[in-house]
This record gives sequence, structure tokens and C-alpha cells, in this order.
Amino acid sequence: MSKIEIEKIIRGPHDSGPEDKEEGKKGGPPRDEETTSQVGSKRNYSSRVLFIAAEMGNTQFIVELLRLYPDLIWKVNDNNQSIFHVAISHRQEGVYSLFYETGMMGLITLIKDVNGNNMLHLAAMNINNKRLQEISGVALQMQRELLWYKEVEGILPPSYLEKKNNAGLLPRELFTKDHKDLMSASEKWMKNTASHCMVVSALIATIVFAAAFTVPGGYKQDTGVPVFLHRKAFIVFAISDAISLIFAISSLLMFLYILTSRYAEEDFLESLPKKLMRGLASLFLSIVAMMVAFSASFFVLYHNNLIWVPYVITTFASLPVILYARHEHGLLIDVYNSTYRSKDIFKPKKPMLY
Repeated sequence: MSKIEIEKIIRGPHDSGPEDKEEGKKGGPPRDEETTSQVGSKRNYSSRVLFIAAEMGNTQFIVELLRLYPDLIWKVNDNNQSIFHVAISHRQEGVYSLFYETGMMGLITLIKDVNGNNMLHLAAMNINNKRLQEISGVALQMQRELLWYKEVEGILPPSYLEKKNNAGLLPRELFTKDHKDLMSASEKWMKNTASHCMVVSALIATIVFAAAFTVPGGYKQDTGVPVFLHRKAFIVFAISDAISLIFAISSLLMFLYILTSRYAEEDFLESLPKKLMRGLASLFLSIVAMMVAFSASFFVLYHNNLIWVPYVITTFASLPVILYARHEHGLLIDVYNSTYRSKDIFKPKKPMLY
């Protein structure tokens, strides 16, 4: 197959215009692109397969095309956008990662679209597509948008950070304008999550603090020493109760930091997600330690012929831990992956083009 034929397949059918409709009514053949250009109008090829693949994130298809025809990386669509511009617009990190293998980063980054937008302007636009909706929690969606902005900001020449588009907006101004609603929703989501978890942390801290002074078996009247001080189960109770209190207060402070944060755009990149992750992890460990202390107290009180009682209670005491783990496990993992692993999604894991 010749290169011209490949070009036609990649280009796809052109968009129908008034001229084509008139030609169809007259029964004459449609004019070719060269003839159309001579009369002062230009056919659009918005359905080009290459750019549709970039928009949909079909990385493997693009890799195969670029291996056969490397010069396709210079092709632009009707908006004067390369496949990497399209990948940024639609947040397709798989296609974007090929950018690092082209060796032409310095030249492609200079391309602007018909609206005067450079790559950073495209990264600053709020897309509201399914790719973003796949991320749980609007605060993590905001974080991903910031990660895209920071990633593209790092590959552009410094002068392009101060370039305005045809609307007269700098990339940062466009980001703030387009993400105003997402920022507001992210702040609300973060505050609601922190306030609800803060109530649980405060409740646990109150319970385990009181339990530290009302130990199982009580105290000896003459010395004030706990009656079961030398039992191993009592030592487990005391240590786990103290651990639960420490983690409960730690999580309480983390959620308090979140509630009193200034909620600037940059805070959603690392500061707030890390505090949320530490708060959730501390709360989980506090619940685990509290249930261990609760179970240990029954091993202190029931022994000999009633030793089966604490085993039964310990079995049921694990239910709250399991329920919390199932409910919050997904959020904790999402926050961790979004904060610590998302930075690597823009770099190719292995060479694909060459």
C-alpha cells in the first residue's frame, strides 16, 4: 500500500459542507481537496483516524502507525493540534507517554492551536470527560488535573508559561477559571470527609481514655495497683489501649488540619491528600487497637472454665474492623495511588516506539 493511500485512510472522510451538498444535488462528482482550495474554501477532516485514536487512548494503534510512518508525529488536525495535544486535551496518559520517546519534544511543544492555546493551555482546561469521572472523589479529580498541569508545565519552555491565548488568558488563569466549580466541590468533599471521620476519632479517643482509668478487675484498695497487673492479657490490654489513644488523637489532628486548611489549588496536589491518607490510616489503626484492648479485657476477666467466652467475643470484635476496612479500604488505596503513584503514569514504563 502506498504512502498516499495510507494517508487517505488515516485522514478519513471529510466533513460534508454546503458545496458537497450542491454537487450531490446536481449529480456531479465531489470536488477534490485541491479544487476546493482553489475556490477559497478548505475541507475539514475532523474524523482522522490518527486523532480519533489519540482521543480514545488507543496507544497500540498509534505505536504501530508511528513505527511504519514516523513523520506522522508532525501531523496536525483541523485545530492545528498534534496527537500529543489531543492526548493532553483528553487526558490520555498512555498516548502522551510516547512523547518522551519521539526525541522531538522541544519542537512539538512550540505548536499552538487555532485558538492560540499551547500545550499548557490545553492541560489547564477542565475536560469533564469519563476519564476524570473514573477517579473516586472530586478532591482526587482535582489532584489529577493539577498533576497534568504540573507535568506539561515541566516540558514547556519557561517563556510559554506567560503566553496568552486568543482569549487573553495565561495558562494559570485559564486553569483557575475552568476549575472553579471543581475546586469548590473538592473543598466541600474534603471538609465533609474530614468532619465525619473526626467525630469517630473523637469518640474513640474518649472511650479508650476512660478505659485507661477503669481497668478490668479494678485496683487493690491498699496499694492502688491493678488487681491483674501481672497477667499477660492485662499487659496486652494496657498497651493496645494506649496505642489506640495515640492513633485516635493523631487522626483527630490530621482531620483538624484539613478543616483549617486554606484550600489553595496547590494544597490539593499533595498536602491535603497526604493528610487525609494519614488521618484515615491512623483512624483504622486506632479502631484495630481499640478492639484488641476490648478483647484482651475479657481474657483478663474470664479464665479457667470460661475461657471460651473471650474467644467468642474476640471473633465478634473483629467485625467492626472488617466493616471499616471494607468501607474505607478503597478510598485509602485510591488516595495512596493518586498521591504516590500517579506521577509515574506520564513516563513510559518500557520503550514502545523504538
